[in-house]
Parts: sequence; structure tokens; C-alpha cells
Amino acid sequence: MKKSLLVLVAVLTAALLSTPTAAARPAHRTYTGTLDGAEYLVEVPGDWNGTLVLYSHGYYPENYPPPPGFVMLSTAEATAGWLLDHGYALAASNFARPTGFAVEDALTDQIRLLDWFTDTVGRPRRTISSGMSMGGGIATLLAERHPRRVDGVLSQCGEYDMLGAWNASLDLNFAVHTLLTDGTTDLVRARDPQATVDALHAGIQTALTSRSGLARLSLVAALANIPGWNSAHEPAPADLWDRIRAQAYWVDAAYVQGTGALGRVDLERRLGGNPSWNTGIDYRRQLAASGQLDTVRQAYAAAGGDLAADLAALGAAPRVRADARAVARMYRTGVVRGVTPVPVVTLHNTADGGAVADQVGWYAGQTADRQVRHLWSERGNHCAFSTADEVTALRVLERRLDTGSWPDTRPAALNAAASRFAPEFHVVKDLTTWTDRQRPPAFTAFTPAPSLRPSR
Repeated sequence: MKKSLLVLVAVLTAALLSTPTAAARPAHRTYTGTLDGAEYLVEVPGDWNGTLVLYSHGYYPENYPPPPGFVMLSTAEATAGWLLDHGYALAASNFARPTGFAVEDALTDQIRLLDWFTDTVGRPRRTISSGMSMGGGIATLLAERHPRRVDGVLSQCGEYDMLGAWNASLDLNFAVHTLLTDGTTDLVRARDPQATVDALHAGIQTALTSRSGLARLSLVAALANIPGWNSAHEPAPADLWDRIRAQAYWVDAAYVQGTGALGRVDLERRLGGNPSWNTGIDYRRQLAASGQLDTVRQAYAAAGGDLAADLAALGAAPRVRADARAVARMYRTGVVRGVTPVPVVTLHNTADGGAVADQVGWYAGQTADRQVRHLWSERGNHCAFSTADEVTALRVLERRLDTGSWPDTRPAALNAAASRFAPEFHVVKDLTTWTDRQRPPAFTAFTPAPSLRPSR
């Protein structure tokens, strides 16, 4: 009996060891290196399901480059691990020049990495182009330019009309320059870009100390539909002045210190000139069309300010002209055509001050509804998504790719799907405080304000 038992154990052990799935299962593979100067990271799980997520990062200011060896693979930090655990392969390039307006580099470097992946790892059964912020626009442009290489797009907090976004940034800097400083610094082609940033930043800080200054800040922010909510963790401010302070944060941090005069050094170098202008712009009309008009009216009434006089000052101030060749290059590089050759899912916060919600509204006006679904999360801040949010949006896209039809994308259905994730997958990063906190799903129905400075 004992001998028979030993024989049985030996036979079962041999059978298990000879089972093809046990013996042939490949190990997880990590690839790092550079391709023509662009650092990349590729992760391939042992049980790869055939889907590759090709990720494009957002805008890195020149003074805040990514650390050596750091390559983003997803928007929420835990998403990359979740995707690998569920069989997805991930790939991303930092682009040859990772900081600044790196769109043109990205469109070459990401396809070069996709070529490398196909040659080295294997041809994906499906390739999803994903990205955040500027990278959301890049992800969309990649699909427009290479529809045979990309099967679907997940664009998160994306910018699709980047020429319009840089014009909006010029409007904000121009208004601060005119209303809150002595107006002697250069906004474009700056001789001393740091001095320009310092002067505009100081003007904002002074304005924050009085109600009349806050009223002017509300006017500045309204010219680009900047929302009065910048926290990913706290509810929207109820107090008028707190909402304006939130707007002022975005104007200062994102547009004066981010894409202001210092950011334009890189932009103008890449495009061969200045692509932004406000010649022919009537700021009275722009304010009248703004989704923030009521805030401006309330602030000026409460502060006893003279809105007509400030609008007159904006109307009389010398304008900024663009360089025609730089504009043409920006149209070729940074404005999506809206052809949607593959299905696209966008995911955006309703009160995103870094890539304002009207970017999505503009894109919706360029595209066919059949190919696109726009998902909204009711939060402040920029790219404030959890892994549950990000994967839920990805699953919406995959359902469309699998069946040819969109699943139920009403907020209740999306929130129910996201709620099934474990608590650790509901962590949301607040980019203002750089802190993490668990937040419940917040998918909602939303219609953004019209774009105030569309490129077309």
C-alpha cells in the first residue's frame, strides 16, 4: 500500500511538472533603454493578454524635468500595477526632449517605441493609445496619424486644441500684465523671461490682499474659463472670495509660472517663433461668453470696482502679434483634426484648471458622436483620477472595441462599476498639495462652457 502511494505521488508530480502551462509560462519582462535619445520603459507580464497600452506623459516644465529613470505608465499611480496584474503590457517613452512642448518629438518617439515593441516583444493584438494632459492630445494625434497602428484612444484630462490653449494662456498673462503690473515686461519673445514671470507673480500676490484686487483676478480668470475650484479632495468653495482665490492659484501656478514667459522660451524655440496672438480680440465679448461671467459681476459689485474701466484698459493695451510660420507649424503639430479613425474615450474633471473643460467641448464639436464618448468626474484639480476611474474608462473603450457598441455610460452605471474596486484603487492625487486621499467615484453628467479662444 505504501509503495503504491509513493508511485501515485511520483506519477502526479511528473504530470504536473510536464504540464505545458506550468513549464512554458514566461516570466514578467521589463525593458529599459533609449531609442534615439528617448528614454523608455516597457513592462510585459508573463500572462500577456495581447493588449498594449502605449502611454504619453503630460507637460513637464523645463525646470521640473522627470527624474532619471522615471517614466510614467499610467495617470493614477496604482493603475500600472493593476493593468500588469490583469495581463496588459505597458510601454512609454519620455521623448527625446521630455520637457516643454514636446508634441512633435512625441509623435515620432512613441511610434518608434511601438515599432521596437513589435520587433522585440511581438505584435500586439490591440494597441490602446493613452495619455494625460498634453499627453492626452498626443494620444489622440497618434491615432489620427497612425490609424492602422492604434485601435483605440483613452485621453485623460487632455488638450486637443493646443494652439487655442496657448492663446488662452496669453490672454491670462496679458490681463495680469495690463491690470496688475506696470506693463513694462515682455509676454512673448521675452528678453528676460524670469523677470516677466516674477513681475506677474508679484502682481497676483498683491491683488490677493484686497477685494478690488480679487475682483480683477476674477476678470483675468474668466477670460479663459478658469474654474473656482482647485482641490481634488475638498468640495467646491461656497464663498465668492475663496472661489476667486482658487482661480488665482491656477492663473499663477499653471499659466504665469507654467506656460508663461519661461514656458514660451521652449515653445518659440521649437516652433521657430511665437504662435500666439490677441490682435483683433475683444475682451468685452470674451467675458460676455465666459462661463465665469456671474462670478466677475458678483466680485466687482461686492468690491465696488469699475468693470467697464478695466475692460477699457484691456481694450486699449498694445496687442501681441504671432509669427505666421510658427502658427502654421502649431496647426500641423498641436491641433487634432477630429477625424476619429478609431474609438476615443475622454475622461476629464469638471473643474480642471490646468486643461480647462472647454477643451473637451471644442473636441466634441470636431468629431462624430458615434466614435467618441466623453466621461466626466466631478472634482477640482488637474487629472484628479483614481485607478478605479482610469480602469473604468478603459473598460468602456474596450467594450466598444469588442462589440462595436458603446456600453451604458450614464453616471450611475459608471459609478457602480468603479465602486467595485477595492479601497486602495480609489486613491486620488491632488497636484496642488501633492497629497493622496481615497475619494469615492464621482462620474457625472456635464456640459462644458464654450471655448473662448478656439483655433478653428
